[in-house]
Amino acid sequence: MEPGRAGCLLLLLLLPALGAAAPGEFDPYRVLGVGRSSSQADIKKAYKRLAREWHPDKNKDPGAEDKFIQISKAYEILSNEEKRANFDRYGDAGESQGFSQQQHRQFHRFHDGFYFDESFFHFPFNSERRDTSDEKYLLHFSHYINEIVPDSFKKPYLIKITSDWCFSCIHIEPVWKEVAQELEALGAGIGVVHAGYERRLAHHLGAHSTPTLLGLINGKITFFHNAVVRENLRQFVENLLPGNLVEKITDKNYIRFLSDWRKDNKPHVLLFDHMPVVPLLYKLTAFAYRDYLSFGYVYVGLRGTEELSSQYNINVYTPTMMIFKEHIDRPADVVQAREMKKQLIDDFLSQNKFLMVARLTSQRLFQELCPVKKSHRQRKHCVVLLTGEGEKFAEAYEAFLTFAVANTKDTLRFVHIYSDRQPEFADALLMDEEKYHGRSAVVILERRNNAGKIAYKALEEAWQGSKEDNFILLDLLDQLRTDPGLLSSETVVADLNDELAPMFLIRWLYSTLDYISDCWDSLFHSNWREMMPLLSLLFSALFILFGTVIVQAFSDSSDTRDAPPSGKEEATAKTEKNDASFNKESNRIPKKGFVEVTELTDINYTSNLVRLRPGHMNVVLILSNSTKTPLLQKFALEVYTFTGSSSLHFSFLSLDKHREWLEYLLEFAQDAAPIPNQYDKHFLERDYTGYVLALNGHKKYFCLFKPHRSGDEGGTLGSCEDYNALQHAEARGKSSCSPGSRSIKNKLHKLSFWMERLLEGSLQRFYIPSWPTLD
Repeated sequence: MEPGRAGCLLLLLLLPALGAAAPGEFDPYRVLGVGRSSSQADIKKAYKRLAREWHPDKNKDPGAEDKFIQISKAYEILSNEEKRANFDRYGDAGESQGFSQQQHRQFHRFHDGFYFDESFFHFPFNSERRDTSDEKYLLHFSHYINEIVPDSFKKPYLIKITSDWCFSCIHIEPVWKEVAQELEALGAGIGVVHAGYERRLAHHLGAHSTPTLLGLINGKITFFHNAVVRENLRQFVENLLPGNLVEKITDKNYIRFLSDWRKDNKPHVLLFDHMPVVPLLYKLTAFAYRDYLSFGYVYVGLRGTEELSSQYNINVYTPTMMIFKEHIDRPADVVQAREMKKQLIDDFLSQNKFLMVARLTSQRLFQELCPVKKSHRQRKHCVVLLTGEGEKFAEAYEAFLTFAVANTKDTLRFVHIYSDRQPEFADALLMDEEKYHGRSAVVILERRNNAGKIAYKALEEAWQGSKEDNFILLDLLDQLRTDPGLLSSETVVADLNDELAPMFLIRWLYSTLDYISDCWDSLFHSNWREMMPLLSLLFSALFILFGTVIVQAFSDSSDTRDAPPSGKEEATAKTEKNDASFNKESNRIPKKGFVEVTELTDINYTSNLVRLRPGHMNVVLILSNSTKTPLLQKFALEVYTFTGSSSLHFSFLSLDKHREWLEYLLEFAQDAAPIPNQYDKHFLERDYTGYVLALNGHKKYFCLFKPHRSGDEGGTLGSCEDYNALQHAEARGKSSCSPGSRSIKNKLHKLSFWMERLLEGSLQRFYIPSWPTLD
């Protein structure tokens, strides 16, 4: 064998060994100082200790920030079982199962040392050698699921799936770079997925080859099947958008379009431009703001728009955008620019998203118009006109609108609501309904929390729009600026009905049409691997259908000729049916005269939770030694009516013994029960007594009940009647109705309603990877 060939062969044999023998640059076990067999509890304890020590706010060492990032990255890998397994197996926490990215870099360092670089052959396949403009668009699986998919309801995304050693990827790169920069400036989203390093995401997107281009809008994926040129890509993104976003406006329909603000409850936007087609920038903007604004386009060069241009004094040579609210004879705001940029349009529209006196038609709109106060400086008050529909209430509404236009401020928001469409909201604010019957009323309110609690003050007399009414309302608003305590009344309002939501039948029809459209596209454009689920579903449906027909055809026809049952037999059958229905409805009737509540300890922890039978749940009350007796009494009273269900078990957990176990669970429910800052010196003093957790041991999730604070409800809560425990307390001559025990019992107020929602399955569920040990 020639010496040159022998050297090359030796080089190829040594490459994998050198790549595997090279030490890893990042070892999460070494960073956290734990062993490979350490449990999740040990890893978490080490992370908390190191995070406190190296937090940049606490540690002034110049390298503290880098060290803290390494600690967080190490904990992210080791706290995720899948990433930890990948690291233990391949030395990398990624999804790839061949050469890890670290080995990939080591390989290049090795062959670069031997001057065997791929650039010698002018093959720029390696992503590190190619243009780095795609780096800012790179997507990872968690980033795609948590951020990109929700954001696709505001803007469409154009995504490229690429890989190393891909000739076609290099071929389309110049066109891709140009189109990506252009579309991003217009408001579209751009994404790049590297199939070699993000194999899971590429498979999730349905990309089985590279390069693959696809669009994402409203969470729905559409593949690109045409030649990769600039015009086709722009048209592809434009076709992703709904076709009814922008309405063409002329002299014949502009009055009708602008007058629809009453029906749509939205401001209306008109763009005047000399382009015959609607610009893509305007369509993307209309898609982003479609929930707040209605859009129209006027082609000023078209015959039939002269009256419209003259009405609003339009400069036909400069693009002009106008926004109209309650008055269609004059725009509420105008912007003109020779080149309409996305930033300019966003700033203009974001300041005009609502009408001057918007109508509260949904809970989402109520939350945006009347946000919960975050601080005294961010305090906002809503002035609400409770009125009705028709000419009878028109004068009062016009007077309220005039007052709102004259007194617009950043801290005030004027809205109105139809009392007959939102009766629960109106009844909660108007205590004396007879006084305002058939008339309008004005209420000043401030939302206190997201649970529906508000502080308010209603005008003593009905609103008629007179000068006296204006003076009274203006005086109250002036007093409110200096005395927030003016809103002396408090109540809890239910969520508003969504008045503009389509009916169920229409939503179902739209969903069916979308599904048929997806199937039709898949039939002509998808490969057989993508078609297999659809074909499997189709053949399964046909098999069931024809199987049912065949069974019925060969069944005994004599059953259909049997004589009808006699009257006595029919009455007996009805009686048995009624008895069965009663038994079904009464399966929750308590079978005992007491509530059996056991303590959750390390002895019964496995049987009562970890190995709990499927379909069963353990409802656990959190208490301390000082609150044990009153909380157990109130807990028994609230859950007594649910003890008839055989799938529910009731326990209590001592906070004094198992605080760390509870805090570990609550970290998975931070939105519902925020955990205090771990650097706060008082974080160990947080009071969790009165919390109730419904634990599903088989499916590894829990639901959370947070106790009501005293004072949240208007009346005195707490009762001295218990089915069993209180009777024994009275027999011993002890009183359980002291003010202290009453305030503790108030924590479990409305627990029974929460239990109802638990059985309905309407509570939010918080999933955990595994149940921690109780000790």
